Amino acid sequence: MNLNLVVSVKWLFENIENPNLVILDASPSGNKSNLIPEFTDIQIKDARKFDMEKVFLDQESTIPNMMPNEKVFEAACRKLGINNNSLIVVYDNLGIYASPRVWWMFKSMGHSKIAVLDGGLLAWKNENLPTEPIAKKVTLSGKFTAKYHADMVVDANILLENINLKKMLVVDARSEERFNGIIPEPRENMSSGHIPNSINLPFEEVLDNGKMKSKAELTKIFNNLKIENQPLAFTCGSGITACIILLASELISENKKTLYDGSWAEWGQEGKFPVEK
Repeated sequence: MNLNLVVSVKWLFENIENPNLVILDASPSGNKSNLIPEFTDIQIKDARKFDMEKVFLDQESTIPNMMPNEKVFEAACRKLGINNNSLIVVYDNLGIYASPRVWWMFKSMGHSKIAVLDGGLLAWKNENLPTEPIAKKVTLSGKFTAKYHADMVVDANILLENINLKKMLVVDARSEERFNGIIPEPRENMSSGHIPNSINLPFEEVLDNGKMKSKAELTKIFNNLKIENQPLAFTCGSGITACIILLASELISENKKTLYDGSWAEWGQEGKFPVEK
């Protein structure tokens, strides 16, 4: 079965009985974008919790939300009953917010059979489709095997070199006010501004009420950025919302795309890297 990058609640409901289907709930406990979920105590029926705050991250890193290594990711997926033939649909309770990060994580770990649910939990609930109270579920152990693709990630050193080399166009998903250093960062002891030579595309601009905009609208947005055929590196505050605009670009362009996983949580540490306002 071919799986689109973004699927509708109608598609998910029609395929809900597929034995290989795995529904993942990536709803965060909080966010730096001041978004407030309408539903916090329910999940799509039979969903499994994808916990990026306690499980699917590098627990030894001082930088928030960093990717776990291959073996940690693999073991955590197996506990969720995930296999290599699993068809994964991921959603969150903020429309499209944290779910693209999960999509990107699986892609970078070699699993392409994953889609983001357009509109997330709210869109599902608005169609009166089956939900249930959030509860821990016991699942059979899966046999997922991860294969990490390091070329899908860039680190600070690569972006530092890129300031002069300009081999990639860096696209920042934070708000215009944060990008331009007009308002302070939500995390303490952080510089305000942006990576030199980067451009700004606030993640909200590719969304419409928690759903991804049409391909025609996305094409216009990215054409206005004049990205042409350049390789793209996406960044944000801590690697979450960057994946929203990364997903949007993947829907309409064939440019090589990477994520700066450390994002501003790393780059913005006072006095560590050059900052532009």
